[in-house]
Amino acid sequence: MKTAAQFLDQRQVRRNFARAAATYDQVAVLQREIGRRMLERLDYVRLEPQRVLDLGCGTGASLTALHERYPKAAVIGVDLSEAMLRIGQKQRSRLRWLLPFLPGRRPALLAADAAALPFKPQSIGLLWSNLLLHWLDDPLQGFREAYRLLEIDGLLMFSTFGPDTLKELRASFGDGYLHTQRFTDMHDYGDMLVACGFADPVMDAEVLTMTYASFDDLLTDLRQSGSACAMRARRHGLMGRSAWTEARTAYERLLNDGRLPATVEVVYGHAWKTPPKKTADGRAIVRFDPKERLR
Repeated sequence: MKTAAQFLDQRQVRRNFARAAATYDQVAVLQREIGRRMLERLDYVRLEPQRVLDLGCGTGASLTALHERYPKAAVIGVDLSEAMLRIGQKQRSRLRWLLPFLPGRRPALLAADAAALPFKPQSIGLLWSNLLLHWLDDPLQGFREAYRLLEIDGLLMFSTFGPDTLKELRASFGDGYLHTQRFTDMHDYGDMLVACGFADPVMDAEVLTMTYASFDDLLTDLRQSGSACAMRARRHGLMGRSAWTEARTAYERLLNDGRLPATVEVVYGHAWKTPPKKTADGRAIVRFDPKERLR
C-alpha cells in the first residue's frame, strides 16, 4: 500500500514556486482574498499570542496584517520556497525605504518543511496557514507538527482547497494523467485534527467561481501562481497537440457570456490546543483544582 508521501512530488512543488516567485503577487488575487476572509474570522477570537507563525507564507502577503492585529507578538514567516521568501523580503525592504515611518519589527523569515519545523514545542500562540495543506505529502503530519508547536490554549487557523476545486479542468482531460493537485474533503481534515489531539475543530467551506477569457489564460494563471500540478502521476513529457486541442475543446463547451468558469472550493478550519486528556501511553489524566483549602 502506498503512503501519501509517494503521491506528491515535493521537488516539483519547489520548482513550481521558484519559477512563479517573480509573477506570484501579480496573479495571486484569490490567495489574497482568502487570506482577507481568514483575517475577518479572527475578529471573533480572543487571543493575545506572543509568537505568530505564518506557515506557507509565500511572499508574505499576510505578515503585515498579522503584525498589525497582534503588534506585541513576534511574527514569523515560513515557506518551503526560498525564492518566494527572497521576493517578499525585497518587497518589504523597498516599502520600508519608501515609508520609513512604518511601525513594528520586520517579520523573521525562514525556509523550512511544514512537516519538520525547527521550533521548540509549545512555542507558538497562533499558527496561521493560508492554502498550504494541499501542497503537503501528508496533511496529517502537518497537523501533528502544528500541535507540537502550539502552546496550550494556542490556536491553529488554516485554509485549503476542497475536492471540487478545478473540477472543470480535471474533466477536460482524458489522457489518464493527473492535471490538478489532490484535494482532500473537509471532513477528513476534521478527523485528522481530532486524531492529533486538537479540541472541537470547526470546519466549513464555500464555493467560489473564477472566470477566464480562455483555457490558456487559466493555465497561465495556475503556472504564474505556482499552482501547476505537482503530483507524481502528472504527465512528465510533452503533451501532443491533438490532446491539447481535445482538452481545450472540452473546456470551451462551458463558455458562458464569453467567460470560462473555474470552480474553487475553499475549506476553512480552526482548532484549539487544550490540555491533554491522556498520557502518551493512553492513561487518563485527572486534574484536581481545589476551590478551597481542606481543614
